[in-house]
Amino acid sequence: MKAILITLTIVALILSGCAPTSGPKEGVGTLIGAGSGAVLGAQVGQGKGRLVAVAIGTLAGAIMGQEIGRSLDTADRLAMERNAQYALENTRTNYSTTWRNPDTGNYGSITPVETYRTNDGRYCREYLQNVVIAGQQQQAYGTACRQPDGSWLIVK
Repeated sequence: MKAILITLTIVALILSGCAPTSGPKEGVGTLIGAGSGAVLGAQVGQGKGRLVAVAIGTLAGAIMGQEIGRSLDTADRLAMERNAQYALENTRTNYSTTWRNPDTGNYGSITPVETYRTNDGRYCREYLQNVVIAGQQQQAYGTACRQPDGSWLIVK
């Protein structure tokens, strides 16, 4: 299953690189969307249908994530990333923190929903992220783990 997820993510990256207007923010959006779609697909599908649900979720998430990435400007991404780092490090489980770019009107929130420690001792947090771009809400679910330097890295 893990190999399939990695393969589908690579396919999503290749597809995002083929778009003539593809840039760094579309690539990041594609990755986040693909990962979130794969996780949601795995939760929805059952039995043999789970693989199909993961594949569909990955590709749909990649497409939606690419659109989100295309729509966010640098200030939006910086505000969102700062908010995510702060929320993952300092916010209690099930409490949200928000960000807003007054120039674009885009905004979002992140809510840590579970905190745990891995077998190798790293702290990880599952989170729910909402982003509103031009009045359209997008939602993603992911997991981030604290790195040795104290920053948080999205792992899925």
